[in-house]
Amino acid sequence: METFAKMAASYGLVGSFILVTLVMLAGHGLGALLHQKKMGTAFSIILALVVAWVGGMISNGQQAAYGAELISGVTHGITDVKFITQGGKALAIFGGIGILGGGMMRDYTIISTAWGIKKDNIVKAGLAGFIALFLGLIISYLCGVGIGYAFGYRDAYELATIGAGAQTFVVGPVTGTALGVDSSVVALSIAAGVVKVVVTIILTPILAPKIGLNNPSSAMIFGGLMGTTSGVAGGLATVDAALVPYGAMVGTFYTGLGCLLTPTLFANITAALIH
Repeated sequence: METFAKMAASYGLVGSFILVTLVMLAGHGLGALLHQKKMGTAFSIILALVVAWVGGMISNGQQAAYGAELISGVTHGITDVKFITQGGKALAIFGGIGILGGGMMRDYTIISTAWGIKKDNIVKAGLAGFIALFLGLIISYLCGVGIGYAFGYRDAYELATIGAGAQTFVVGPVTGTALGVDSSVVALSIAAGVVKVVVTIILTPILAPKIGLNNPSSAMIFGGLMGTTSGVAGGLATVDAALVPYGAMVGTFYTGLGCLLTPTLFANITAALIH
């Protein structure tokens, strides 16, 4: 274990890839065990969330145990988990998760999906895909705002942040930061986006045969309506891997458009209606 810890601390990405591989093997193994092989991706994400939660609990405990000073009382979760060697040296064995799960790698993987797209199929989606994009943004936003209002939130900007989180877990914090909303509401918006990802991945293979989700055009419309790139990509992967680039591409447009419109147009309309 000490040998692995030294390797993982020195080569962070190698250690993080090992952890992700183990989680994926466990998720797909669970899917096979339950005779739901197509749900392996969904199980993997759920297990990854559990691992992240456990890592956060461990790192917080270690921070308290070793008296490490926290910045604003916050840790970075699993990336702060330390392995203590026999010589008393603390090694961050999962430090590479911060790089692998960071914005740079995320954007790289999303953009790389564009290489699997054929221009003719994009044209086929045409106006329907365009309409789906805006409908997806508006419907998700209204759902988030409505749920937030039902749970007692009355501040327009807080409601806008929750609505943004219902769009995606990326738009939520972007909107909350832009509007100066309290960090607890921003965290709630991220949680809403993560729940949407998991639900999308789980329900996509179940609903796909019923909604005709079996071609590039329908995948683009689906990506526009759902928006969450992670959920759409993971869900479509369980249906047909060839559809992933189309759904992910429109999902990426959704995120970018949401980051542009939600903290400006949508938030101001919400404020005008509430006040």
